[in-house]
Amino acid sequence: MSEGLSDLPSVFRPIIALREAGCAMARAVAEAPRHGAGTLVWVRSWARIEAAVVLEPEQPLGAARPALLAALAAFADAAGALGPPEMPITFDWPAAVRVNGGLVGHARLAAPPGCAADAVPDWLVVGIEAAFADPAEAEPGRVRDRTTLFEEGFNETTPAEVTAAWARHLMAILAEWQARGLGAVTSRYLARLDPAVGEGARRGIDPATGDLVLQRGAVRERLPIDGVAA
Repeated sequence: MSEGLSDLPSVFRPIIALREAGCAMARAVAEAPRHGAGTLVWVRSWARIEAAVVLEPEQPLGAARPALLAALAAFADAAGALGPPEMPITFDWPAAVRVNGGLVGHARLAAPPGCAADAVPDWLVVGIEAAFADPAEAEPGRVRDRTTLFEEGFNETTPAEVTAAWARHLMAILAEWQARGLGAVTSRYLARLDPAVGEGARRGIDPATGDLVLQRGAVRERLPIDGVAA
């Protein structure tokens, strides 16, 4: 057990646990220059999942941006393993997560201020945020188009267990990216991307920028992945 998160590989050091009001992304960004890769910050909460990990990419920022997609794929793998069987988990481009059609959370990406797309950043931070449960007094389904994991049947797990599973899956996907190339990440992400995004087009991820590329015959459309930084 490490700071309330179980079965984490030793690559995660230090592990910083925040109280309910904390912001994992902001704290990870603040710690990144000092502690570097493997720093994991998470929020102790019964109502939400919020965690961020510091990375040190070897490629330019543009080519490293798909780490955001890796964070989403890792969350889907973690939630899929801990939740009800066959539960639909899908993505809105670029970084929103839906469970059973309801919006439940999103991923975030941050880089050093002023880092150019063709420069190798000193660090990156990827984070995930998801609603696990509503306050006791809230009525289920009170906010249109939104849901929580608990409302969708995730009642045999906890936010800490999902957080730890996300971190483990994230490291596994990043290792696969390093060993097999970006396709190992993009195939996982695109398999869950809402079919309405670029309906009828051939969809791919530009390895130089992380942008979504939609190809319809000779016509190519590009949806940028930037603009999602913390």
